[in-house]
Amino acid sequence: MAYEPQPAARAHRPALAITEAGSRRAVLTVSGRLDSGTLGELEERLADPRLLGAHEVVLEMHGLDHLDLACAYALLRAATGRPENAVLTVRGADRTVLRTLHAVGLDAVAVIEA
Repeated sequence: MAYEPQPAARAHRPALAITEAGSRRAVLTVSGRLDSGTLGELEERLADPRLLGAHEVVLEMHGLDHLDLACAYALLRAATGRPENAVLTVRGADRTVLRTLHAVGLDAVAVIEA
């Protein structure tokens, strides 16, 4: 018999979708929960050529319920690994997510918009 996740677990599964992609700007929309169980999926998405090739990457976080430190550090690695003139912008993160982003220093290398 196959294991099926509980409904509550499915509800918190992250959605990581590139909703816009161009050479000037790419948008990654993030919702649900990002934690150590979803770290690999997040890192894979951040390495997508559509994001790597864009001058500005926007992370839309309006629907993000939780961000743990492992995933916040993955975002920091993605931001610091970009070319010097490239921009990473975070939009719509709630207060607890912002606190985690601040704790890892992402606000020093990215633009944070409420």
